[in-house]
Amino acid sequence: MKTVAVLINDKEQQYEGLRSSLGMLLYNTWVQMFVVNEEIANMDEAYKDNMEFLDEMEGERFSNNKANVEKYGFKYASLEEIGEMLQKADLVIPF
Repeated sequence: MKTVAVLINDKEQQYEGLRSSLGMLLYNTWVQMFVVNEEIANMDEAYKDNMEFLDEMEGERFSNNKANVEKYGFKYASLEEIGEMLQKADLVIPF
């Protein structure tokens, strides 16, 4: 199974990055979504529902921002750890 890393560094692209992560899960890939540096900008009902769907589909979500970990259930990963995971991915999609 291919590993796809969705790297979200642009605050304005957080929703699109999440949607792309969900789309990749439908293609029998292992998806790791990374929200780097920024806190989730708009945790509305749609974003929350999509994150729950990502979890149900066994995608993973990581952040180096502790607010995302504490408020939204992301797994914490340092920038170094994120870099290591990105190197192992078959495809990295930046946002």
